[in-house]
Amino acid sequence: MHSEEKSPPVVVAENGRGRYQQSIAVGMHMLIADEPAAKGGEAVGPAPYDYLLAALGSCTSMTLRMYAERKALPLHRVSVELTHEKVEVDGAKVDRIERTITLEGDLTAEQRARMLEIANKCPVYRTLCSDIDIRSRVTE
Repeated sequence: MHSEEKSPPVVVAENGRGRYQQSIAVGMHMLIADEPAAKGGEAVGPAPYDYLLAALGSCTSMTLRMYAERKALPLHRVSVELTHEKVEVDGAKVDRIERTITLEGDLTAEQRARMLEIANKCPVYRTLCSDIDIRSRVTE
């Protein structure tokens, strides 16, 4: 197995400001994650699944914008609304993400159908739908 391009590290650590609050360093960007109050957090930042949905939504929107620019399509604005829930399918709990893509612009039905195909080719979508090899280790 070869690696195409390794991303720079994302560093997540407890910040001591709340029961579950985390500081996230992504390059020069600093973010906060927390659990909602209903789960014992203080809701001072998005929860982990919120970040997962944000990654999928932003990748979807960016991918569609790039495609529209390459094809000179009259796309004025893209927005993506996402939800996550655990549902039972055939007696097993599975994760369901619902993604609603709104395309503003004078696009034909064929262009809109093609945009959905392209949305399903965004890198984060493809990662989430693939087998993922997560390698974890503990250090001191």
